[in-house]
Amino acid sequence: MGASHWLLKSEPEVYPFSKLQADGRTTWDGVRNPQARSHLAAMAKGDLVLFYHSHTKEVVGISRVTRTAFPDPTADDERWLAVELEAVRALESPVTLDAIRADKTLATLKLVTQSRLSVMPVEPAQYERILALAREPARSPPAAAAASSSRTRAASRSTPSSRLRR
Repeated sequence: MGASHWLLKSEPEVYPFSKLQADGRTTWDGVRNPQARSHLAAMAKGDLVLFYHSHTKEVVGISRVTRTAFPDPTADDERWLAVELEAVRALESPVTLDAIRADKTLATLKLVTQSRLSVMPVEPAQYERILALAREPARSPPAAAAASSSRTRAASRSTPSSRLRR
């Protein structure tokens, strides 16, 4: 059986992906949601993990599980779990939550359907689609692109010299 895929959320001002890259490895602790705990328990050594910055709402990197679930050293109750992760690489470009929501392939991703969950499984096809989105050039949202385009047209009508340079 191949590696499973997961997504972990972190507040970038608390522990950004760049810190994991600098540290090389970290203990992923402090999770206090029973469903997220069961996902930590299901992680296997070698599983790949998408790293999501919760406040900027974007997937920014890939990490790997290097140690399976063990009692969380920050908890008073041994039922809470932690795993150890290592940085694999940053994504070519971040994949925003808006891009994920706009992609029909990702409609059932737990990030969309259970947005408050901090640790979640990711189907192999969803994982591959997120990596594909990271390789695609960033696009402006349709409304922003249309507004930008109409501003450009308005500017070209009001500035004769801009028409001459085209």
